[in-house]
Amino acid sequence: MFASWGRIGGRTAAGTALATTLIATTALAHHGWSWAEADQIEMQGTIADIYIGPPHPRLQVDTADDGSWTVELGNPRQTERAGFVEGSARVGDPVTVLGNRSSDPSEKRLKAVRITVADRTYDIYPERIGVN
Repeated sequence: MFASWGRIGGRTAAGTALATTLIATTALAHHGWSWAEADQIEMQGTIADIYIGPPHPRLQVDTADDGSWTVELGNPRQTERAGFVEGSARVGDPVTVLGNRSSDPSEKRLKAVRITVADRTYDIYPERIGVN
């Protein structure tokens, strides 16, 4: 009886370990920075749309010279810890974004490490500011 319980437990443990590895790998692939360039850029524009929610809050920012960009913030809790919450910005507000742009030149997407709205600065990823 115990021998077969051990085998089932072993298979269950192996299955759990495999599932955990797959979930962690998927999360890292989604939440990593591998899709972004190493160098940071600063962009200025006007907020055209705001989304606060999972998986990542984001801004749609219209720039004078380069059209509309999607600006990804941190996960909702991280963005909230930075102080950026519902009502922190409004459509039409000017914004300055520091971050890493997509390595795909055809994609106008930026992962923000810092945003400034109405003279208030939100450090979304303070440990990454100035890191290239």
